[in-house]
Amino acid sequence: MVTIVCMNTVLITLLSLASFSPSAQAATANASNSTGMNDRYKNLELFQKVLQFVEKNYVDPVKNEELMNGAIKGMLETLDPHSNFLTPEVFRDVKIDTSGKFAGVGIEVVVKDDILTVLAPMEDSPAWKAGIQPGDKIVKINGESTKGFTLSEAVLKMRGKDGSPVVFTIYRKGWNKFKNITVKREMVKVKTVKSDELEAGYGYIRLAQFNETAAKEVGAALAKLEKVNGKDGLKGIVFDLRTNPGGLLDQAVDVASLFIDEGVIVSTVGRDPTQKDIRYAKKGQARKDLPVVVLVNSSTASAAEIVAAALQEHHRAMILGDTTFGKGSVQTIIDLGNDLGLKLTIARYYTPNGNSIQEKGVVPDIFLEEYDPKLLAKAKIKHDATRERDLRGHLINNQTAATNKDEFSVQEFADQEKNKAAGKKIEEDDMSDMAPVQFNSRDDVQVAQALKYLKSFDVFKKIKKNE
Repeated sequence: MVTIVCMNTVLITLLSLASFSPSAQAATANASNSTGMNDRYKNLELFQKVLQFVEKNYVDPVKNEELMNGAIKGMLETLDPHSNFLTPEVFRDVKIDTSGKFAGVGIEVVVKDDILTVLAPMEDSPAWKAGIQPGDKIVKINGESTKGFTLSEAVLKMRGKDGSPVVFTIYRKGWNKFKNITVKREMVKVKTVKSDELEAGYGYIRLAQFNETAAKEVGAALAKLEKVNGKDGLKGIVFDLRTNPGGLLDQAVDVASLFIDEGVIVSTVGRDPTQKDIRYAKKGQARKDLPVVVLVNSSTASAAEIVAAALQEHHRAMILGDTTFGKGSVQTIIDLGNDLGLKLTIARYYTPNGNSIQEKGVVPDIFLEEYDPKLLAKAKIKHDATRERDLRGHLINNQTAATNKDEFSVQEFADQEKNKAAGKKIEEDDMSDMAPVQFNSRDDVQVAQALKYLKSFDVFKKIKKNE
C-alpha cells in the first residue's frame, strides 16, 4: 500500500508515507457497536434488493461487474474530491506516474461544480504549448460534454496513443465564445527544476513538481549557483513554487531540509488522533544562512504547500505571491486485485505549528500583484483561481468553522446558451491570447519584485551591523 498527498488530478503521483497500523484499524473496527452492525446489515440487504431488481428489470441487459463498479464509484464520490475508485486503465497510470514521465497532454485538472477545470498545465507539455491556462473550463473533450465527469473519466478521455490528437473545447472568463484547442498527445517528460542567475550573487530556482528526483535536482541547482558565485558567495535565492501541484511527501521533506536543519516539517493525523506521523528535517544538508524568498500562487498545492508552510513557520523564508490552493489531506492507494485500485483520504496534514491548511491555504507574508499595469498584455497571468474549498464535497477544516464556498457561476456560459437557443453557430475566436504562460526569470514581474525583497535582506543586515 502506498500513500499520496498530491492533487487529485490527471497526473496522480505517489508517495511513501507510512501507512496507519493494522492495530489501529482493528481498534476502530472493534469500536463498532451492535446497533451499527445491524444498520449495516439492513443497508446491505437494501443494496442487494436494488441490485437484483436492476439486473432482472432494467431495459437492457447489464453485467453484474458493471453495476458493482458503479456502486463503489458512487460510494466514494460521496466522501471527498480526492477519494476515488480506480479502474484498470487509471490504476495503471497511477503506478507508472512516479517517474514524472507519462503519455498524455500534461494538464492538471479538478472538478469544480461539475465542470472540468484546469488547475495548471505542466511546463513544456503539449497543453502548456497550446496556451491552456489555470482556470480554463474544459466544457468538451473530443466533442463530448464534460459535465458530470469524474477525474477518472477525464483521465480516460485525455489519455491516448502517443501522437494522437485530442480536441478540448475551452471557456475562459471574459470570453464570449468557446474555443476548440487541438493538442497532440506526447510522452511527457516534465522538467522538474529550472535555475538561473538573476544578477551577481542572486539565484533563481523553479520547482515544477515534487517527483522522485525533486530534492536531488534542487540541491544540484543550489550547488551550481554557489559554484558560479565562487568566493563572493551566494547572497540569496528566489524559490519559485507557483503552479506546483505537489507530489511525493518524502521529496517535500527532503527539499525543505535543504533550507531547514532541524525541527518538524509536517505531521499527519488520521481518524485516531493518537496515530500521528511526524516528519522532521534531515540534518546536515541545509544552507541555514542563505536568504530565501518563496513565490506561491493559487495553484501551489499539497506537497508544495507543505514546503512553503514549513519555511514560513520556521522563519526560514519570506513567502510572496497569493494564497495557495489549500489541500491539507493525505490519500492512500490500495491494490484491490484484478487491476483495480482504491484511493482513499486517510488523514489531514499539519504544519510545524500544528495548523491545518485545508481550505485555507498558506497565506503569504506579502501579497504580490501578478502583473505590472504598464505591461499588462505581456505579463499578466490571467486565470480564474480555483482552490480546494471550491471543490464539491471537500473536507472541512476541522480547526475553523465551515466556510461559505465561492460558487462557480454558470452565468459565464449564458451567452453560449443564448446563441444555441437562437440557432447560431458557435465559432472559434481568434487564438491570439492562447500563448503559453511563461515563467521567464528575467522578464517575470513577480520574480523582479521578489528579487527586490531578497536584496533587502543584505540592506537590513548592514543597518543592524551599524547599530
